[in-house]
Amino acid sequence: MGSRLSRLTGGNKPPDDKQIKMLDELRDPSPEPVLAEPEARMVPEPPKAVDAPPKSKYTYLAEGGEEYVPPPKRRTTPKIAKLRAQLRPKLVAAADEFDGLSSSDPEHRKMVKTRLQTLLQRSNIQLTQDEYNELEEAMIKDLLGFGAIDPLVLDKSVSEIMVNGPEIIFAERKGRLQETEIVFDDDDHIQWTAHRIVRPMQRDFSRRNPMVDARLPDGSRVHLIMPPSALCGTTITIRKFPEKRLTWQDLVSFGSLTEEVAMFLKACVRIRLNIVVSGGTGSGKTTLLNVISSFIPEDERVVTIEDSAELQLSQRHVVRLETCPPMQGTKEGQLVIRDLVKGSLRMRPDRVVVGEIRDGAALDMLQAMNTGHDGSLTTVHSNSPRDAVARLETLAMMAGMDLPVEIVRTQIASAVDLFIQVARLKDGSRKIIQITEVQGMEGQQITLQDIFLYKTPGHTGVQPSHEGGGQLEPTGLRPNFYTRFEEQKIELPRGLFGGMGSFNRRQ
Repeated sequence: MGSRLSRLTGGNKPPDDKQIKMLDELRDPSPEPVLAEPEARMVPEPPKAVDAPPKSKYTYLAEGGEEYVPPPKRRTTPKIAKLRAQLRPKLVAAADEFDGLSSSDPEHRKMVKTRLQTLLQRSNIQLTQDEYNELEEAMIKDLLGFGAIDPLVLDKSVSEIMVNGPEIIFAERKGRLQETEIVFDDDDHIQWTAHRIVRPMQRDFSRRNPMVDARLPDGSRVHLIMPPSALCGTTITIRKFPEKRLTWQDLVSFGSLTEEVAMFLKACVRIRLNIVVSGGTGSGKTTLLNVISSFIPEDERVVTIEDSAELQLSQRHVVRLETCPPMQGTKEGQLVIRDLVKGSLRMRPDRVVVGEIRDGAALDMLQAMNTGHDGSLTTVHSNSPRDAVARLETLAMMAGMDLPVEIVRTQIASAVDLFIQVARLKDGSRKIIQITEVQGMEGQQITLQDIFLYKTPGHTGVQPSHEGGGQLEPTGLRPNFYTRFEEQKIELPRGLFGGMGSFNRRQ
């Protein structure tokens, strides 16, 4: 400032008025002029708040806005996971050598342990005792069991297992789904388990055939899908079945139906009604079909047809058929449900039981029911008996016969006698919620009549309740096939149909 002042005053001369004004401007400059268009100024955005780090890799909002935190995962240590992947194929002489063996058999476990010890010694792999114990158990699960999910498969309290890629595995217990602490090492680990499941059934699970239905040795149903269709990684869904075959008494004790309704269904099977069990996924259709099939007399020949065999009929004269995929790399050797339904009619069956109708086989099944194979049973996916009718119409028209819908409806009305609707209720229980008779055609529509309806206290609607704590109650209407019970001298509980029945309870 001193040098600037000297230049302005010309040395030591006192400043004049003009110079003083210039000095004032230097000391106190005027404020920045206002822009003509302030809205055009670039104002920096305030810094965004940084979210707190999630408690785990996957964090979700559960119902009610509460944060859902998955359970802590039980992972294989990195060193053992790497060894596990490297040694799996080296411990087997052939890919199918251990198929049919079990992780719960001491002799089978000993075989794996011996081979593992020999291989580690030859490879000069050094492990601590804890590392060896972890590796040994991992190899037993992979070679003799079902990999990471082997404990869930062996757990009798688990009814369903859902693998959504390596990181997320759910299990159902008593109707409730819960995420487990179990994980696979990676997708290759799931693939190893998937091939162990499908290989004994001679099914191909590869990019050529990326979706497969299979079953476990105990009869549990398995569905598998691999990437790229499964975006989260290879998906495995296992529906387990009880070791003990359930009876109608078990369903009564579970509250799925009443004893009177069980007697009614037994009578319906005895008079050879064609019955369709309908319901959603996991509602208990196959379980109920198993129980209803047990009412078939011992002296009748029964042919069962399924995608993957689940039915467990107790009768001796039973022929079990299962679909067959094409031979690897070809289109030959394939048998689908429709092929088996057609073939079964040449096997002199008294009854045809189809595990599930999901394609054009519906038309063949309807024709079988209409051509002397009364008493046939099947299941279909639907939310109500009325929806089941529409579903059967759609499936029958998929047969490629180009039939008018009126003809298909006539076939359904004359073939199906009874729909039994099952559902999984909000409390997780599975119950029969509706038993509906097909009364025939009225104009171009199929007429249905409810015989029993599931109701909870205070429920007044014409549709069944989906809350827990209710019971299957009669609607007060007697079915048209009532006279067939009398003709065959089948006696049922008095008042079965809401006071209109007249039978004494003897059966």
